This record gives sequence, structure tokens and C-alpha cells, in this order.
Amino acid sequence: MNELHDRALGAYLGFAIGDALGATVEFMRPREIAARYGVHRDIIGGGWLKLARGQVTDDTTMSLALGEALLTGGTDVLARHAQGDATLVRLIGDAYVRWFRRKPVDCGNTCRRGIMRYMHEGSLEGAYNPGDGGNGALMRNLPAVLATLGDDAAFERLSIAQSHLTHHHPLSDAATLGLGRLLTLLLGGMGHSACQRWVARWVTDKPVFCFNPYRGYATAYVVDTVQTVLHYLTLHEDFETALVATVNQGDDADTTGALVGMLAGARCGAAHLPHRWLNRLQPDVVQAITDQTGALLTLAQRLKESNHV
Repeated sequence: MNELHDRALGAYLGFAIGDALGATVEFMRPREIAARYGVHRDIIGGGWLKLARGQVTDDTTMSLALGEALLTGGTDVLARHAQGDATLVRLIGDAYVRWFRRKPVDCGNTCRRGIMRYMHEGSLEGAYNPGDGGNGALMRNLPAVLATLGDDAAFERLSIAQSHLTHHHPLSDAATLGLGRLLTLLLGGMGHSACQRWVARWVTDKPVFCFNPYRGYATAYVVDTVQTVLHYLTLHEDFETALVATVNQGDDADTTGALVGMLAGARCGAAHLPHRWLNRLQPDVVQAITDQTGALLTLAQRLKESNHV
């Protein structure tokens, strides 16, 4: 396994680990977590969704649905998206519908509303909605980053298109693009100190996401989510330390955990993920993630080659 593949797999598996770990304490407050678990650090399932041990939530399964759509479209459809062809976005919308019809363990209200709109109207985006400032588009964008690696324009087009199927809000857009670009840099080998410097510059440019001093809010509002993720990612270099601190903040802990797991997993690579957590994930999820990671990186390489023909 080469370094890029190891980092990409670390990001995707780290995402699922954070999802499964955080889901147990989703919607709990830090004091409630401390009273019940001391420090929550084991993948045990349960939580308000009553998950099986190692089961993931909509964060991971919706990401896999996006990855499935991108691979179904392939290089030609992804390339045509740059010319305004809507085929790829419809494939993504159809994948979200299939995901929704399989009755996932959870589906956020904004995602549900957008998917229902697509089902009934066929529209690829709704009008701007002040209620669309949640983290649902951000949480699932990892496959878009992998499929367009090395082509920032394609990354931006695809990220915004998949986001607007359910979320049409400038803060959602800014967060999805910002964390996607940070992930790209971490996949390229950016270390902890350089990550801290990049994040400091980014929040200077996007002050709504400034997290110093950290306010302690970890809700599904995309500003709270991003502040929590960047606070713990930049505070802790170690994957496990960063992830445990994040999920023990509670609130939307499956999503904040997934995103920190994604970014910290890209930083350390799959080979350095804690085995006790990896071994707790359900095997079919690990296999699906492993298969998608390699296939999405191949798609990105083919897209890059097609752009140079």
C-alpha cells in the first residue's frame, strides 16, 4: 500500500471509527457522559439509536452512498460534470434516494427534506434556506474529495453540487469546501504544525468559524461542528487523543467524531489507527470502505489523466 492509499484509507476508516464511537454519546452533554462513562473511549453501540456494537450511522452510510454514485458514473460522467452535464448529480440524488428507502438508522431533517424534494420534483437543488445551515452536506463529502484528488476545480464543483441536493446555505458550502481542502492537504502529507498554521489562516479568512476561545458547542449547526472539529484536531496530534476528546464533548458526537476521525486518520494513515477500534467496526462496513477507497483514488487518477489528453 502506498502512502496516499494508506492516508486515504486512514481517513475513511477513521471517519467510520469516529462515527461509531461518537454515536453512543450523541445528544448527551459532557457532564452526562462523565457521570455515566467517566471518559467514553470504547466502541460499544447503544446510545439513543440503540446501535449494535460497531454499527455506524447515517454519516458513514450516506458517504458510502455518495461514493457508490461516483463510481457508477465513472470518469466520463465526472468529466462531463465540468461541462454542465447533470448526469452525475442525478446519479448522486438517486443514490441518496436508495439510501433513504433502505430505512437508515437515522436521517437528519434537512437531508430528509432535500431527498424528498428530489424524489417528488427531480430538482437538483432547493432555494437558499436559512434552515439549511446544518452539517449534513459536510459530513458525507469525503468520497468527493477522494474522487477529485488533484483537481481543485472538480472538487469544488462536485462538493457544491452534492451539498445542494439537500443543503443550500453559504455556511454549509464554506465548511464543506474548507474541510475538504484541509483533508486534501493532510492526504498529501501535511503534518500537525502545518495543519495548525493552515487552520489559523483559514479561520482568519472565515471568522465565523473561529474557535479560539472554544465555546464548547458541538451541535449539528455547521459552525458549531466545524469549531469543535478544528479545536480538537489542532489541539491534539495523536489520533486517539483527539477523537476521545471530541466525542466526550457530546451533542452531535457521531458527526464531530467522524470528521475528526477523517482528518486525524488522514494525518496518521490506516496503519496507525487503533486496532481495538478497527476490530470493533462491522466487517461489511470495513470491506465497503476499503473497496471504495481504492476505487475512488483510481477514479481520481483517471480523471487527472483524461484532463491531460
